[in-house]
Amino acid sequence: MSAHGNPRPRLAVLLSGGGRSLQNLIDRIADGRLGATVAGVASDRADALGLQRAREHDIDARHLTTPSTVWDWIGEMDCDLVILAGYLKLLPIAPEFEGRVLNIHPSLLPEFGGKGMFGDHVHRAVLDAGRAESGCTVHICDNIYDNGRVLIQARVPVLADDDPASLGARVFRAECEAFPAAIQLRWRELQSAPTDR
Repeated sequence: MSAHGNPRPRLAVLLSGGGRSLQNLIDRIADGRLGATVAGVASDRADALGLQRAREHDIDARHLTTPSTVWDWIGEMDCDLVILAGYLKLLPIAPEFEGRVLNIHPSLLPEFGGKGMFGDHVHRAVLDAGRAESGCTVHICDNIYDNGRVLIQARVPVLADDDPASLGARVFRAECEAFPAAIQLRWRELQSAPTDR
């Protein structure tokens, strides 16, 4: 891991799909709104479009299927934070990375979380429950799906004519703000209290 005092954390981004959240981070780094570096991107799926996005930006991109290979690669990349950006597998947290793995979930946790709750499954559940609002949650990961200390939540209204796609689009716009803010918040916490693991 990078030395204490580094203002720009090196990020390992893990994903399973198209990489929209990855692209948001890349764009915000490029325009100066996020002080970080994407050191590498890995996916549990060889056909994940997010890997192609990474390669288009000359970012190291790997298809890795087991936790041990994921953690070996993260160590080789000398990463500071691990960013789960639509990564659907449960990743057991390596002890040296406790407090350094962040996930974004498209609901206001603890509601509508857990195994199998991702994407439109979440938005459909919110609509079926008749909620007046939804949103996203960025949290520090532990070894339970969608658990761990919440860093940031962003709320959005649920509209009368919403379907999973329209609600999902509104939640994703909130995610685009919340995830970079949470990365910066957690990095500041770690820099100011390096023993806070």
